[in-house]
Amino acid sequence: MNSRQRRGVLLLLLSVLCALGAFAGVLSVIGDVNSKVGPEVTAYRIRSDVAPYTPLSAGQFQKISMPERWLSANAVTDLAQVEGKIAVTTLRAGSLLQTDMIVKRPALQPGQQEIAIMIDAATGVAGKITPGATVNIYATFAGEKNGRPAQSKVIVSNARVLDVGKLTPISDRNDRSSRATEAVPITFALSTLDTQRVAYAESFAEHVRLALVAPVAPGSEPTVSPGDRTYTLDKDK
Repeated sequence: MNSRQRRGVLLLLLSVLCALGAFAGVLSVIGDVNSKVGPEVTAYRIRSDVAPYTPLSAGQFQKISMPERWLSANAVTDLAQVEGKIAVTTLRAGSLLQTDMIVKRPALQPGQQEIAIMIDAATGVAGKITPGATVNIYATFAGEKNGRPAQSKVIVSNARVLDVGKLTPISDRNDRSSRATEAVPITFALSTLDTQRVAYAESFAEHVRLALVAPVAPGSEPTVSPGDRTYTLDKDK
């Protein structure tokens, strides 16, 4: 073997050693990254914006994988967690779904019924009514021809809101005007008698309004005294 051949063999050996060193370096970096990142777990990304109080379904979310150490403790990792739930606030597209974004949909109690009525923004506390809220339902009635004055009545107190729908175009027609407007369907959980009261008011009252009731201590409910359930203008004279 002449000197030129020996140099070629040496260069080949050096190339092999350099390649082995580079491969070992890559393996070391990969091992270091894996040790820092850790195993991957399942998470769910929101496909498109979800409006508040919307019932949730599996099709609204995209399954992804990400390192467990990067996932927050309240991240949703199983879509069974969204069954029977609604969005608390607007869920933005691309965000990771977390348990504090959703709540259980309020359910009916024994003896209660669901009833939905259309309420516009002006008479529905301008969007502050949410599922689970407690409201008083007021109805105003026009005076009768025999001289009975117009009056406002609390037809239901402490009504529990089950669901708040989306703004829907409606036609508001009365003796004075005929104009298009928008209203929100609001669903309540009520007893049979209160359901009849609401149905009567929606059919015959000039207006039906909601008043949001402030939260109270557990085990107690705010009440409306009998003398305050009906109001006529002559009470202020």
